[in-house]
Amino acid sequence: MSEARTKASLAREASIRLGRASASARSGAIRAAARLILERSADICSANERDLARGREAGMPAPLQDRLLLDDGRLRSIASALEDIARQDDPLGRVVGGRTLDCGVRIEQVSVPLGVVAIVYEARPNVTADAFALCVRSGNACVLKGGSAARESCEAIAAACRDALAEAGLPADALQYVSDNAAHTETDELIRANDLVDALIPRGGAALIRRCVERATVPVIETGTGNCHIYLHREADVEKAVRIVTNAKCSRPGVCNAAESLLVDSCAAGRLLPPVLLALSERGVELVGDDGARAAAASCGVEMGAATEEDWGTEYLDLKMSVCCVEGVEEAIEHVNRYGTGHSEAIVSESYAACEAFLAGVDAAAVYANASTRFTDGGVFGLGGEIGISTQKLHARGPMGAAALTTTKYLARGDGQVR
Repeated sequence: MSEARTKASLAREASIRLGRASASARSGAIRAAARLILERSADICSANERDLARGREAGMPAPLQDRLLLDDGRLRSIASALEDIARQDDPLGRVVGGRTLDCGVRIEQVSVPLGVVAIVYEARPNVTADAFALCVRSGNACVLKGGSAARESCEAIAAACRDALAEAGLPADALQYVSDNAAHTETDELIRANDLVDALIPRGGAALIRRCVERATVPVIETGTGNCHIYLHREADVEKAVRIVTNAKCSRPGVCNAAESLLVDSCAAGRLLPPVLLALSERGVELVGDDGARAAAASCGVEMGAATEEDWGTEYLDLKMSVCCVEGVEEAIEHVNRYGTGHSEAIVSESYAACEAFLAGVDAAAVYANASTRFTDGGVFGLGGEIGISTQKLHARGPMGAAALTTTKYLARGDGQVR
Protein backbone atom coordinates (compact mmCIF):
# COMPACT_ATOMS: atom_id res chain seq x y z
CA MET A 1 0.00 0.00 0.00
CA SER A 2 1.27 3.50 -0.82
CA GLU A 3 2.29 5.93 1.91
CA ALA A 4 -0.66 8.16 1.04
CA ARG A 5 -3.25 5.39 1.37
CA THR A 6 -1.63 4.00 4.52
CA LYS A 7 -1.74 7.37 6.21
CA ALA A 8 -5.23 8.16 4.96
CA SER A 9 -6.40 4.87 6.45
CA LEU A 10 -4.85 5.77 9.82
CA ALA A 11 -6.53 9.18 9.63
CA ARG A 12 -9.88 7.54 8.86
CA GLU A 13 -9.64 5.42 12.00
CA ALA A 14 -8.61 8.40 14.12
CA SER A 15 -11.39 10.61 12.72
CA ILE A 16 -14.07 8.55 14.47
CA ARG A 17 -12.61 9.24 17.90
CA LEU A 18 -11.70 12.84 17.15
CA GLY A 19 -15.18 13.63 15.85
CA ARG A 20 -16.66 12.56 19.20
CA ALA A 21 -14.07 14.36 21.34
CA SER A 22 -15.19 17.23 23.54
CA ALA A 23 -14.77 20.83 22.45
CA SER A 24 -12.38 21.44 25.36
CA ALA A 25 -10.16 18.51 24.36
CA ARG A 26 -9.96 19.73 20.79
CA SER A 27 -9.22 23.29 21.92
CA GLY A 28 -6.59 21.95 24.31
CA ALA A 29 -4.79 20.18 21.47
CA ILE A 30 -4.68 23.38 19.44
CA ARG A 31 -3.33 25.38 22.37
CA ALA A 32 -0.72 22.72 23.02
CA ALA A 33 0.37 22.93 19.39
CA ALA A 34 0.75 26.71 19.66
CA ARG A 35 2.98 26.28 22.69
CA LEU A 36 5.08 23.49 21.17
CA ILE A 37 5.64 25.44 17.96
CA LEU A 38 7.07 28.33 19.99
CA GLU A 39 9.12 26.01 22.21
CA ARG A 40 10.60 24.38 19.12
CA SER A 41 11.04 27.60 17.14
CA ALA A 42 14.82 27.18 16.84
CA ASP A 43 14.47 23.70 15.35
CA ILE A 44 11.64 24.77 13.03
CA CYS A 45 13.59 27.81 11.80
CA SER A 46 16.66 25.65 11.19
CA ALA A 47 14.57 23.25 9.12
CA ASN A 48 13.12 26.21 7.24
CA GLU A 49 16.56 27.61 6.49
CA ARG A 50 17.54 24.30 4.90
CA ASP A 51 14.40 24.46 2.73
CA LEU A 52 15.18 28.06 1.78
CA ALA A 53 18.79 27.20 0.91
CA ARG A 54 17.59 24.52 -1.51
CA GLY A 55 15.05 26.96 -2.94
CA ARG A 56 17.63 29.67 -3.54
CA GLU A 57 19.96 27.15 -5.15
CA ALA A 58 17.14 26.04 -7.46
CA GLY A 59 16.35 29.64 -8.44
CA MET A 60 13.07 29.98 -6.53
CA PRO A 61 11.53 33.43 -7.24
CA ALA A 62 11.71 35.96 -4.42
CA PRO A 63 7.91 36.11 -3.80
CA LEU A 64 7.84 32.33 -3.36
CA GLN A 65 10.81 32.49 -1.02
CA ASP A 66 8.80 35.00 1.01
CA ARG A 67 5.93 32.51 1.25
CA LEU A 68 8.33 29.80 2.37
CA LEU A 69 10.16 31.90 4.97
CA LEU A 70 9.63 31.25 8.67
CA ASP A 71 11.20 33.32 11.42
CA ASP A 72 10.43 34.01 15.07
CA GLY A 73 7.91 36.69 14.15
CA ARG A 74 6.02 34.48 11.74
CA LEU A 75 6.02 31.58 14.17
CA ARG A 76 4.56 33.87 16.83
CA SER A 77 1.87 34.86 14.34
CA ILE A 78 1.14 31.19 13.62
CA ALA A 79 0.87 30.45 17.35
CA SER A 80 -1.39 33.47 17.85
CA ALA A 81 -3.66 32.28 15.03
CA LEU A 82 -3.89 28.86 16.67
CA GLU A 83 -4.85 30.46 19.98
CA ASP A 84 -7.57 32.43 18.19
CA ILE A 85 -8.95 29.25 16.63
CA ALA A 86 -8.89 27.47 20.01
CA ARG A 87 -11.01 30.28 21.52
CA GLN A 88 -13.71 30.09 18.86
CA ASP A 89 -17.15 28.67 19.49
CA ASP A 90 -17.41 24.97 18.79
CA PRO A 91 -18.63 24.50 15.20
CA LEU A 92 -19.95 21.02 16.00
CA GLY A 93 -23.36 20.18 17.35
CA ARG A 94 -24.98 23.41 16.20
CA VAL A 95 -28.69 22.99 15.49
CA VAL A 96 -29.17 24.63 12.11
CA GLY A 97 -32.73 23.55 11.51
CA GLY A 98 -35.49 21.22 12.54
CA ARG A 99 -39.19 20.58 12.84
CA THR A 100 -41.74 18.13 14.21
CA LEU A 101 -43.51 16.04 11.58
CA ASP A 102 -47.26 15.60 11.66
CA CYS A 103 -46.75 12.06 12.98
CA GLY A 104 -44.80 13.40 15.96
CA VAL A 105 -41.25 12.50 14.86
CA ARG A 106 -38.92 15.32 15.94
CA ILE A 107 -36.14 16.18 13.49
CA GLU A 108 -33.02 18.24 14.18
CA GLN A 109 -30.38 19.16 11.60
CA VAL A 110 -27.02 19.45 13.36
CA SER A 111 -23.46 20.24 12.29
CA VAL A 112 -20.95 17.37 12.19
CA PRO A 113 -17.39 16.91 10.86
CA LEU A 114 -16.69 16.09 7.23
CA GLY A 115 -14.48 13.24 8.43
CA VAL A 116 -11.08 13.16 6.73
CA VAL A 117 -9.85 16.25 4.91
CA ALA A 118 -6.83 16.11 2.59
CA ILE A 119 -4.90 19.29 1.86
CA VAL A 120 -2.36 19.40 -0.98
CA TYR A 121 -0.21 22.52 -0.98
CA GLU A 122 3.05 24.02 -2.13
CA ALA A 123 5.83 25.95 -0.38
CA ARG A 124 3.62 27.30 2.42
CA PRO A 125 4.64 25.79 5.77
CA ASN A 126 2.10 27.92 7.67
CA VAL A 127 -0.64 25.88 5.97
CA THR A 128 0.49 22.89 8.02
CA ALA A 129 -0.43 24.62 11.29
CA ASP A 130 -3.58 26.30 9.94
CA ALA A 131 -4.91 23.05 8.47
CA PHE A 132 -4.21 21.14 11.67
CA ALA A 133 -5.94 23.71 13.89
CA LEU A 134 -9.01 24.20 11.72
CA CYS A 135 -9.47 20.48 11.13
CA VAL A 136 -9.13 19.62 14.82
CA ARG A 137 -11.44 22.47 15.83
CA SER A 138 -14.08 21.05 13.47
CA GLY A 139 -13.45 17.43 14.52
CA ASN A 140 -11.81 16.34 11.27
CA ALA A 141 -8.71 14.25 10.79
CA CYS A 142 -6.38 15.66 8.15
CA VAL A 143 -3.91 14.25 5.67
CA LEU A 144 -1.41 16.87 4.53
CA LYS A 145 0.76 16.71 1.41
CA GLY A 146 3.08 19.69 1.22
CA GLY A 147 5.43 20.55 -1.60
CA SER A 148 8.99 19.25 -1.56
CA ALA A 149 10.31 22.84 -1.36
CA ALA A 150 8.95 23.15 2.19
CA ARG A 151 9.41 19.52 3.25
CA GLU A 152 11.56 19.96 6.33
CA SER A 153 9.60 22.98 7.61
CA CYS A 154 6.28 21.20 7.24
CA GLU A 155 7.51 17.99 8.86
CA ALA A 156 8.82 19.92 11.87
CA ILE A 157 5.50 21.72 12.38
CA ALA A 158 3.51 18.52 11.81
CA ALA A 159 5.58 16.70 14.43
CA ALA A 160 4.77 19.41 16.99
CA CYS A 161 1.07 19.18 16.15
CA ARG A 162 1.00 15.37 16.45
CA ASP A 163 2.67 15.62 19.84
CA ALA A 164 0.05 18.19 20.85
CA LEU A 165 -2.76 15.79 19.97
CA ALA A 166 -1.21 13.08 22.11
CA GLU A 167 -0.66 15.52 24.97
CA ALA A 168 -4.37 16.40 24.87
CA GLY A 169 -5.36 12.74 24.99
CA LEU A 170 -6.45 12.65 21.34
CA PRO A 171 -5.18 10.30 18.61
CA ALA A 172 -1.97 11.59 17.05
CA ASP A 173 -2.98 9.78 13.87
CA ALA A 174 -5.64 12.45 13.33
CA LEU A 175 -2.83 14.38 11.60
CA GLN A 176 -0.88 12.65 8.85
CA TYR A 177 1.87 14.24 6.78
CA VAL A 178 2.72 12.54 3.49
CA SER A 179 6.42 13.18 2.97
CA ASP A 180 7.12 11.28 -0.22
CA ASN A 181 9.47 13.16 -2.55
CA ALA A 182 8.41 11.51 -5.81
CA ALA A 183 7.04 13.89 -8.40
CA HIS A 184 3.32 13.19 -8.17
CA THR A 185 2.75 9.53 -7.30
CA GLU A 186 1.71 10.00 -3.69
CA THR A 187 -0.37 13.06 -4.53
CA ASP A 188 -2.23 11.08 -7.18
CA GLU A 189 -2.85 8.26 -4.70
CA LEU A 190 -4.19 10.69 -2.11
CA ILE A 191 -6.54 12.62 -4.37
CA ARG A 192 -8.06 9.36 -5.64
CA ALA A 193 -8.58 7.80 -2.20
CA ASN A 194 -12.30 8.58 -2.17
CA ASP A 195 -12.93 5.53 -0.01
CA LEU A 196 -10.78 7.10 2.73
CA VAL A 197 -10.90 10.87 2.19
CA ASP A 198 -14.09 12.97 2.33
CA ALA A 199 -12.85 16.26 0.87
CA LEU A 200 -9.75 17.54 -0.91
CA ILE A 201 -8.54 21.13 -0.67
CA PRO A 202 -5.65 22.14 -2.96
CA ARG A 203 -3.75 25.29 -1.98
CA GLY A 204 -1.29 26.71 -4.44
CA GLY A 205 -0.92 28.00 -7.95
CA ALA A 206 -3.24 27.48 -10.87
CA ALA A 207 -1.33 24.42 -12.13
CA LEU A 208 -1.66 22.56 -8.81
CA ILE A 209 -5.35 23.35 -8.50
CA ARG A 210 -6.06 22.38 -12.10
CA ARG A 211 -4.21 19.10 -11.67
CA CYS A 212 -6.22 18.23 -8.57
CA VAL A 213 -9.55 19.16 -10.15
CA GLU A 214 -8.82 17.14 -13.29
CA ARG A 215 -7.38 14.03 -11.61
CA ALA A 216 -9.16 13.73 -8.28
CA THR A 217 -11.99 11.35 -7.52
CA VAL A 218 -12.28 12.87 -4.03
CA PRO A 219 -14.65 15.89 -3.96
CA VAL A 220 -12.52 19.04 -4.46
CA ILE A 221 -12.99 22.49 -2.95
CA GLU A 222 -11.12 24.88 -5.26
CA THR A 223 -9.14 27.62 -3.56
CA GLY A 224 -6.65 30.31 -4.07
CA THR A 225 -6.08 31.35 -7.67
CA GLY A 226 -6.38 35.12 -7.55
CA ASN A 227 -6.41 37.26 -10.68
CA CYS A 228 -7.65 40.22 -8.65
CA HIS A 229 -8.53 43.68 -10.01
CA ILE A 230 -8.62 47.25 -8.71
CA TYR A 231 -11.01 49.48 -10.68
CA LEU A 232 -10.52 53.25 -10.52
CA HIS A 233 -13.89 54.83 -11.27
CA ARG A 234 -13.97 58.32 -12.73
CA GLU A 235 -14.94 59.68 -9.29
CA ALA A 236 -12.07 58.00 -7.47
CA ASP A 237 -10.08 59.99 -4.95
CA VAL A 238 -6.44 60.13 -6.08
CA GLU A 239 -4.93 59.68 -2.62
CA LYS A 240 -7.12 56.66 -1.90
CA ALA A 241 -6.32 55.22 -5.31
CA VAL A 242 -2.56 55.42 -4.74
CA ARG A 243 -2.79 53.96 -1.25
CA ILE A 244 -5.11 51.09 -2.18
CA VAL A 245 -3.39 50.11 -5.43
CA THR A 246 0.13 50.11 -4.00
CA ASN A 247 -0.98 48.09 -0.98
CA ALA A 248 -2.91 45.58 -3.08
CA LYS A 249 -0.05 45.09 -5.54
CA CYS A 250 3.12 45.62 -3.53
CA SER A 251 2.64 44.66 0.12
CA ARG A 252 2.99 40.94 -0.67
CA PRO A 253 2.91 40.37 -4.43
CA GLY A 254 3.23 36.59 -4.15
CA VAL A 255 -0.08 35.97 -2.35
CA CYS A 256 -3.45 35.17 -3.88
CA ASN A 257 -5.21 38.33 -2.68
CA ALA A 258 -2.67 40.64 -4.32
CA ALA A 259 -4.02 42.72 -7.21
CA GLU A 260 -2.79 41.72 -10.66
CA SER A 261 -4.74 44.10 -12.89
CA LEU A 262 -5.68 47.77 -12.75
CA LEU A 263 -8.74 49.15 -14.51
CA VAL A 264 -9.47 52.85 -14.94
CA ASP A 265 -12.20 54.88 -16.60
CA SER A 266 -10.80 56.30 -19.85
CA CYS A 267 -12.24 59.75 -19.14
CA ALA A 268 -10.26 59.94 -15.87
CA ALA A 269 -7.07 58.13 -16.90
CA GLY A 270 -5.16 61.40 -17.33
CA ARG A 271 -5.99 62.43 -13.75
CA LEU A 272 -5.81 59.09 -11.94
CA LEU A 273 -3.14 57.02 -13.66
CA PRO A 274 0.00 59.22 -13.48
CA PRO A 275 0.23 59.34 -9.65
CA VAL A 276 -0.71 55.67 -9.34
CA LEU A 277 1.73 54.52 -12.03
CA LEU A 278 4.54 56.62 -10.58
CA ALA A 279 3.96 55.05 -7.16
CA LEU A 280 3.97 51.56 -8.66
CA SER A 281 7.08 52.26 -10.73
CA GLU A 282 8.92 53.56 -7.66
CA ARG A 283 8.21 50.22 -6.00
CA GLY A 284 9.67 48.26 -8.89
CA VAL A 285 6.42 47.10 -10.51
CA GLU A 286 6.67 46.10 -14.18
CA LEU A 287 3.69 47.52 -16.08
CA VAL A 288 1.93 46.45 -19.25
CA GLY A 289 -1.19 48.07 -20.64
CA ASP A 290 -3.47 48.96 -23.52
CA ASP A 291 -3.05 52.05 -25.70
CA GLY A 292 -4.92 54.36 -23.34
CA ALA A 293 -2.93 53.26 -20.32
CA ARG A 294 0.36 53.53 -22.21
CA ALA A 295 -0.47 57.09 -23.24
CA ALA A 296 -1.07 58.03 -19.60
CA ALA A 297 2.19 56.31 -18.62
CA ALA A 298 4.11 58.21 -21.30
CA SER A 299 2.72 61.50 -20.04
CA CYS A 300 4.39 60.98 -16.65
CA GLY A 301 7.53 59.27 -17.88
CA VAL A 302 6.69 55.76 -16.67
CA GLU A 303 7.72 52.85 -18.85
CA MET A 304 4.88 50.52 -19.82
CA GLY A 305 4.93 47.63 -22.25
CA ALA A 306 2.08 46.57 -24.50
CA ALA A 307 -0.35 44.14 -22.87
CA THR A 308 -1.51 41.01 -24.66
CA GLU A 309 -4.82 39.23 -24.30
CA GLU A 310 -3.05 36.73 -22.06
CA ASP A 311 -2.05 39.48 -19.62
CA TRP A 312 -5.66 40.25 -18.71
CA GLY A 313 -6.09 36.73 -17.34
CA THR A 314 -2.67 36.20 -15.73
CA GLU A 315 -2.01 35.80 -12.01
CA TYR A 316 1.56 37.12 -11.92
CA LEU A 317 2.32 36.52 -8.22
CA ASP A 318 5.14 39.01 -8.70
CA LEU A 319 5.80 42.72 -9.08
CA LYS A 320 3.99 42.98 -12.40
CA MET A 321 0.61 44.49 -13.23
CA SER A 322 -1.60 44.94 -16.28
CA VAL A 323 -3.47 48.21 -16.84
CA CYS A 324 -6.61 48.60 -18.93
CA CYS A 325 -8.88 51.56 -19.73
CA VAL A 326 -12.64 50.93 -19.65
CA GLU A 327 -15.72 53.00 -20.46
CA GLY A 328 -17.49 53.10 -17.14
CA VAL A 329 -18.60 50.79 -14.35
CA GLU A 330 -20.57 48.34 -16.49
CA GLU A 331 -17.60 47.68 -18.76
CA ALA A 332 -15.39 47.31 -15.69
CA ILE A 333 -17.78 44.72 -14.25
CA GLU A 334 -17.84 42.88 -17.57
CA HIS A 335 -14.02 42.85 -17.75
CA VAL A 336 -13.66 41.60 -14.16
CA ASN A 337 -16.22 38.86 -14.61
CA ARG A 338 -14.57 37.75 -17.85
CA TYR A 339 -10.95 37.65 -16.71
CA GLY A 340 -11.17 37.35 -12.92
CA THR A 341 -10.96 34.10 -10.98
CA GLY A 342 -13.77 34.80 -8.53
CA HIS A 343 -11.41 35.69 -5.69
CA SER A 344 -11.25 39.36 -4.64
CA GLU A 345 -12.11 42.53 -6.59
CA ALA A 346 -12.23 46.21 -5.64
CA ILE A 347 -13.57 49.56 -6.83
CA VAL A 348 -12.22 52.96 -5.78
CA SER A 349 -14.86 55.68 -6.09
CA GLU A 350 -16.57 58.47 -4.18
CA SER A 351 -19.80 57.60 -6.01
CA TYR A 352 -22.17 55.54 -3.87
CA ALA A 353 -24.09 54.43 -6.94
CA ALA A 354 -20.95 53.24 -8.73
CA CYS A 355 -19.74 51.34 -5.66
CA GLU A 356 -23.09 49.63 -5.15
CA ALA A 357 -23.30 48.70 -8.84
CA PHE A 358 -19.81 47.15 -8.68
CA LEU A 359 -20.52 45.32 -5.40
CA ALA A 360 -23.73 43.87 -6.84
CA GLY A 361 -22.46 43.09 -10.34
CA VAL A 362 -19.06 41.49 -9.75
CA ASP A 363 -19.12 37.72 -9.32
CA ALA A 364 -16.40 37.01 -6.74
CA ALA A 365 -16.00 35.64 -3.24
CA ALA A 366 -15.06 39.08 -1.85
CA VAL A 367 -15.86 42.45 -3.43
CA TYR A 368 -14.59 45.70 -1.93
CA ALA A 369 -15.49 49.36 -2.21
CA ASN A 370 -12.60 51.70 -1.33
CA ALA A 371 -10.47 49.04 0.36
CA SER A 372 -7.59 46.79 -0.65
CA THR A 373 -8.09 43.22 -1.82
CA ARG A 374 -5.41 42.24 0.69
CA PHE A 375 -8.08 42.03 3.41
CA THR A 376 -9.34 38.69 2.05
CA ASP A 377 -7.86 36.47 4.72
CA GLY A 378 -9.38 34.14 7.29
CA GLY A 379 -7.50 35.71 10.17
CA VAL A 380 -8.47 39.23 9.14
CA PHE A 381 -12.10 38.16 8.66
CA GLY A 382 -12.19 36.93 12.24
CA LEU A 383 -11.92 33.20 11.48
CA GLY A 384 -8.61 32.80 13.33
CA GLY A 385 -7.06 31.24 10.24
CA GLU A 386 -8.17 29.70 7.00
CA ILE A 387 -7.95 26.34 5.29
CA GLY A 388 -8.04 28.27 2.02
CA ILE A 389 -10.05 30.85 0.13
CA SER A 390 -12.73 29.07 -1.85
CA THR A 391 -13.36 30.49 -5.30
CA GLN A 392 -16.21 28.12 -6.05
CA LYS A 393 -19.85 28.39 -5.02
CA LEU A 394 -20.91 25.00 -3.65
CA HIS A 395 -20.52 24.27 0.08
CA ALA A 396 -18.21 27.18 0.90
CA ARG A 397 -17.06 30.46 -0.66
CA GLY A 398 -14.36 32.90 0.41
CA PRO A 399 -12.07 32.38 3.43
CA MET A 400 -12.83 28.99 4.96
CA GLY A 401 -12.66 28.68 8.72
CA ALA A 402 -13.55 25.75 10.94
CA ALA A 403 -17.30 26.04 10.31
CA ALA A 404 -16.71 25.53 6.57
CA LEU A 405 -15.23 22.11 7.36
CA THR A 406 -18.51 20.77 8.69
CA THR A 407 -21.56 19.23 7.10
CA THR A 408 -24.90 18.32 8.69
CA LYS A 409 -26.88 15.26 9.55
CA TYR A 410 -30.48 14.81 10.62
CA LEU A 411 -31.31 13.42 14.05
CA ALA A 412 -34.83 12.02 14.19
CA ARG A 413 -36.48 11.08 17.51
CA GLY A 414 -39.73 9.18 17.53
CA ASP A 415 -41.87 6.97 19.73
CA GLY A 416 -42.63 3.95 17.57
CA GLN A 417 -43.92 5.76 14.46
CA VAL A 418 -43.90 3.92 11.15
CA ARG A 419 -44.61 4.99 7.60
